[in-house]
Amino acid sequence: MTVPNPASATRVAPPAPLGMLAELTHRCPLSCPYCSNPVDLEKRSVELDTETWKRVFSEAAAMGVLHLHLSGGEPTARKDIVELTAHAVKVGLYTNLITSGIGVTREKLQELADAGLDHVQLSIQDALPDNADRIAGLKGAHEKKRVLAGHVLELGLPLTINAVIHRANIENIEALVHMALEFGARRVEIAHSQYYGWALENRNMLMPTREQVMKAADTVERLREELQGKLVIDAVVPDYYARRPKPCVGGWGKQSLNVTPQGKVLPCHAAETIPHLVFDYVTEKSLSEIWEHGSAFEAYRGTSWMKEPCTSCPRKEIDFGGCRCQALAITGDPANADPACSLSPHHAKITSLALKAADSGKSDYVYRSFGGAKGGPRVEITRSNSSGANLAPN
Repeated sequence: MTVPNPASATRVAPPAPLGMLAELTHRCPLSCPYCSNPVDLEKRSVELDTETWKRVFSEAAAMGVLHLHLSGGEPTARKDIVELTAHAVKVGLYTNLITSGIGVTREKLQELADAGLDHVQLSIQDALPDNADRIAGLKGAHEKKRVLAGHVLELGLPLTINAVIHRANIENIEALVHMALEFGARRVEIAHSQYYGWALENRNMLMPTREQVMKAADTVERLREELQGKLVIDAVVPDYYARRPKPCVGGWGKQSLNVTPQGKVLPCHAAETIPHLVFDYVTEKSLSEIWEHGSAFEAYRGTSWMKEPCTSCPRKEIDFGGCRCQALAITGDPANADPACSLSPHHAKITSLALKAADSGKSDYVYRSFGGAKGGPRVEITRSNSSGANLAPN
């Protein structure tokens, strides 16, 4: 495995991050098998206290962060969520609540709106209630989400619907998009499952076929044209069927940062999977010091760490080599080109993994809970056929 030596390159101070993901807690009422949170969740006992989070928000605003995503787990599981939101608004951050919609009462949403909350992002598992509940691992979850969406609309808050796409719901993308429109959403995210954290445990149950992915991408493009001016549709294509990698988080240490419930600062959501990285904590250093000088951020910032074929690639300042965590997971070296790229010598491996997972026939999820794996309703997934400029046609 190659470990970069950023000290050998001439250092240029990084621009301020645009966004920060504040993972306030890993506690969550759902058991989604595609969860991207770490396999080892941080317990309530180690979560940052109110005053520390408020200090971090103030530091983020002073650095130039514009967007604050209040996330989890379920961020409203924090009793201080209204106080934290009010402080973030006070220091000038645009606040986005990323919620499962479970346990969020109208009264709590009203308090958040009164505190200045700018936006709500609601996760939806499917347009079909029974299947949505099976995916979430909680009976009645879909109806609770529908009710919360109504409250968001009543209070005049902008709403985004986020739908993680996989084998069990990929045939229902059109219904999901129209449901988002009915919910009063201004934006919908069609985000194919990314195989990190708990999702990696369920890859064989989640992976769609290539035909389904291509059909889904065509559906998204058609709906974008049909609903132009009514609904913004963002799509995250599945890396395993791509020709070119995505610029992970807009480039490592370039646009955004994550803070975990315990205060660990990460360049990306899955960065802890890279074993040689050393992460700093907001309890020990300021957010700006970590962003500008933290070794984990410097490790893959810019392009000096790259190897071929990335070094000579004209796209290296566009996709920044793709995802470091995926490179590690599939090739064993985080400094390798993301195998999602067709130029990677490991591209055939990611294609093979996708085909093998999609053809596995497995349909039983390993549900997650705050303590790890748990039993849950058995999920029977019907296999059937379901693009994008970045997808490989064959």
